[in-house]
Amino acid sequence: MFMMLIVAAAVAPPAEAAIGCGTVVSYLNPCLNYVTGKGPIGGCCGGVKGLYAAAKSTPDKQAVCGCLKSLAGSYPGVNLGKAAGLPGQCGVSIPYKISPSTDCSKYVNILIL
Repeated sequence: MFMMLIVAAAVAPPAEAAIGCGTVVSYLNPCLNYVTGKGPIGGCCGGVKGLYAAAKSTPDKQAVCGCLKSLAGSYPGVNLGKAAGLPGQCGVSIPYKISPSTDCSKYVNILIL
């Protein structure tokens, strides 16, 4: 019986993230005007909190980290200070800074928030 459990664990596929970058963009779209200096924070915190709640598993949280890293560096005009400060402003604690230089692989074990 024990041997069967080991074999089953060895052939089980790794967990995959259910959250893609499109989902991250959907949640954070209300923040775009704020982080580009074109408007107030408005409904942004609702999106930040919704994304935080949606990212339940470690693979989800790693995927979100990777998307945030990519998005922070790819949108022209993003104020990285404002982007990095969003979680705190919205009452959400994440163990990394939203930045193009974030190494999401460092957060494998601490992403279970």
